Amino acid sequence: MIVLIPAYEPDERMHELVDALDTDGFQTVVVDDGSGAAYSPHFAKAARRGATVLRQPRNEGKARALRHGLAYIAERWPGEDVVTADSDGQHRPSDIAAVADATVGGDALVLGGRSFTGEVPVRSRLGNAVSRWLFRLSGGAVHDTQTGLRGIPAALITDVVAVSGERFAWEMNVLLDFTRRGIPIREVPIETVYLDHNASSHFRPLRDSLDVLRPLLRYVLVSFGSFLLDVAVLQLLYAVTGDLLLSAVGARVLSAAVNFTLNRSFVFRDGSSGGVRRQLGRYAALALALLAGGYASMALFVAWGVPVLWAKLLADAAVYTCGFLAQRGYVFRRGEARRTPGFVEKRVDTAKRA
Repeated sequence: MIVLIPAYEPDERMHELVDALDTDGFQTVVVDDGSGAAYSPHFAKAARRGATVLRQPRNEGKARALRHGLAYIAERWPGEDVVTADSDGQHRPSDIAAVADATVGGDALVLGGRSFTGEVPVRSRLGNAVSRWLFRLSGGAVHDTQTGLRGIPAALITDVVAVSGERFAWEMNVLLDFTRRGIPIREVPIETVYLDHNASSHFRPLRDSLDVLRPLLRYVLVSFGSFLLDVAVLQLLYAVTGDLLLSAVGARVLSAAVNFTLNRSFVFRDGSSGGVRRQLGRYAALALALLAGGYASMALFVAWGVPVLWAKLLADAAVYTCGFLAQRGYVFRRGEARRTPGFVEKRVDTAKRA
C-alpha cells in the first residue's frame, strides 16, 4: 500500500504525517507541486525520513500532482494500491489506515467521508453542500464529494489517471466519470478536521464546486432552450391543426434535432468521439421513450381539464432528470479505452531514501 501526498508550500504538519505513516508501515510518495526553493528543505527532510519525493518545477495544481504521482507509482510499484492524502494534517493517520484497509483487495474507489459536524468553516460547509447537491442532480450519491482522502485499488489507477480536469475540479470529475461508467464508489467515515479554520487550503468552494459540474450546467442551458422551442412549436401547431398528437410529435422532432446537435457538440463533449450513427440511434430510442411518456402524461392532464401549456410543463418536468441521466450514461457515454499509466514525465526528480 502506497500513500500519495500532493504538497504545495507545506509546513511541519507534513513531516508529522510522514513520520506517522512510516511508523505504521506505509510507503509514502510526496509530490512537490512547484513549491519553490524556499520549501526545498521541507521536501529534503521528508526524503530523509523515508518518503520518495517527486518534484514538479512549477505549481501545476493538485490534479496534475496526483496524476503525476499515480503514474509514477503504477510504473515503480505495479499492482500496489494507493491512498491519497493531504499534506496539511487534516487527515489523521488512523483514518488513512481505515481507508487503506477498505481499499485492499477491493474493486471500488474508497472515499474517506466526513460528517461535517462540529466547528466547520463556513466556506467549507457551503462548498461541500453545493457540490453534494449538484452532484446528486447529475446522478451521483456521495456525501463528501470533496474529500482528498481516497483509496484507489491498483486495478483502477489507469481509470483515475485517464480522467481529465485541473485543480480540485479533477477530483470531482473522477466521481462523475466513475458514476457515469458504473464503477463502484464506497465511503468510510472519517473524522472531520479543520485546522486554523482551514486557512492552509487552496480550495475555492463556490468557483471550484461549480467549475467541476459544468456539463450539468451546460445541459440545463441546452435543455431549457430546447424546451422553449418545443413549447413554442407545440402551441403553434396545436393552434393550426387542433391535433394534440400531431402537434406533440412535430414539436418534439424539431426540438430533439436541435437538442441532439447541441448536446453532442457542447454538453457531452467527452463522449462525442463515438460514432454519430450509434449515438443518433440511442438518442432516437431515448427520445421516443421520453416522447411516449411525456405525451401520455400530457394527454392525461389535458383530459383532466389542464390547459395544454400547463400540461406540457408538468409532463416535461417529470422526464427531465431521466433524460439527463440517460444521455450521460448511455447516449454520450465515454468509450472504454483506457490510457496507459506509463507516462512518468522526464522532469521528475526523485529524492531517494537517505
